[in-house]
Parts: sequence; C-alpha cells; structure tokens
Amino acid sequence: MQIVRQLDPLRDALAEFRKAGAKIGLVPTMGALHAGHMRLVEVAMEQCDAVVASIFVNPTQFGEGEDLDAYPRQEATDAALLKAAGVSLLWAPTADQVYPKGYATQISVSGISDGLCGAARPGHFDGVATVVAKLFNQVRPDAAFFGEKDYQQLAVIRRMARDLDFTHDIIGVPTVRDSDGLALSSRNAYLTAEQRANAVALPDTMREAANAIAAGGPVAAILEAAKARMLASGFHKIDYLELRNAETLAELDVFAAPARLFGAAHIGRTRLIDNIPVS
Repeated sequence: MQIVRQLDPLRDALAEFRKAGAKIGLVPTMGALHAGHMRLVEVAMEQCDAVVASIFVNPTQFGEGEDLDAYPRQEATDAALLKAAGVSLLWAPTADQVYPKGYATQISVSGISDGLCGAARPGHFDGVATVVAKLFNQVRPDAAFFGEKDYQQLAVIRRMARDLDFTHDIIGVPTVRDSDGLALSSRNAYLTAEQRANAVALPDTMREAANAIAAGGPVAAILEAAKARMLASGFHKIDYLELRNAETLAELDVFAAPARLFGAAHIGRTRLIDNIPVS
C-alpha cells in the first residue's frame, strides 16, 4: 500500500491505476478507524479494483469548543489496518495540500443541511461539503463510500454531488453496531466504562420509539417519552430526537414512509448520534 501526502505523487499514482483500467473507489475518513470504517473499505473492495482511503482531520468541520485538538489520531495503526484489508493507496495529505496559504473558498449546501446536526453544529456541514468536494477533485474516484450512521452528512454529500455535477457514484453503507446495538464511532473512545454501559440507551430508546411510531402511535408524545427515558438513563442533554423523511430530511409530524428517526444526545463530554429507519 502506498502512503501519499502530496498532490503530485497522488496524481501520478492515480494515473497508473487508470492506465491499468482500474475502477477507483474512495473511502474518506478522519482516521481513528474502527469496524464501521473497515466495512466501508470492505464494500469498496467488493465494488472497485483499486481502493483509495483518505485520512485527514478536517479543521473546518469543527466548531468553537469542539474536540479538534482531542480528536483521536493513530495513523500508524490505521495504515496497518488499511494495508491488511487490501487498500491500494492511503491519501494522508498535509494541511497545506488541502488548504493552501490564502485559501478562501467554501461550499455551502442549503436546505438539507439545516436542522438536526446542522442546527446543533453551525458551519459543520459547510466544512464537510468543502473538504469532500476537494477530496473528490483530488482523487476523481468512480465511486465514493460513506456510512449511514452520519445520515445527514450522506444526504448533504449526495446533494452537493448532484448540484456540482460530480458524476461518480455515492454509496451509502448501513451503520455498523457493537453487539449491544451502539453505533460504532471514533468518539466512543471518549466514554468511561459507566458511560459506555449507559450509552446503549440511545439506540434502545430510539428503536422502541421507531416501533411505536410505525405502529401508528402519536409521534410527538412518543418522542417526548423517549427523551425522558434517555435523560433518566445517563444522558444529560438531548440536541434532537426527530422523525424525518428519509429522502428530503423534512420533519414529519405524522408517520409517512420513507421515514427515519434521528437522535443526538450528550453523555459525559461525548456527543453521540444515531438514526434508525421507521417502517
């Protein structure tokens, strides 16, 4: 596996893949890889001839007071995992390769980025859209792979790709969960043992609420009861727990397919998110 940090060597390596007729898959990450990331790699390996994984902790998607400095960085361990999985190239750019001196351009995707994490983390999706557009231009993949755990992010990227005429496929991969149902996340590493045990209340409560909504129960009352259960289980703040259309992300007052339940809540110093289909 090649490890590349500068744009010119990246372009040279990609040119060799294309000369060989390879279909190129891109798996963008911020590192601190876990089984969820490796599932993206696995799907990419199934669908593509050459897989490029990227690791770049993107400063523009972190807001004031968020965990940019504390975000886990373990490139050597991550590189070993990617190499063992058969990844062809690790794109681990230096900051100046992504944001050169004087950089002044930002991409903003309106509408679908509003609400949910967009409301709780102002500017976050502008940073995501900008860095992902740059990765798309740098790698020019035939397909790019993203986890459904960050469902709003996936929706934003799909909208950006349509609007800016990126022609490659955007592939969503279902959320990978631990044995007790908690969605895998790099931020799970922040949890103490007690917090980790209590964190399962997020998916458990959301799943119960989703079933109740699908059975025809009143949406508002079900969500309020679910929030109360989460707060009683160790979470101290709930950013949102909302029923939304799975395609447009428009908020739903009554259940209508296709729908997903979206939740974000804080336990200790860690903010966890999840989403569950309602059917």
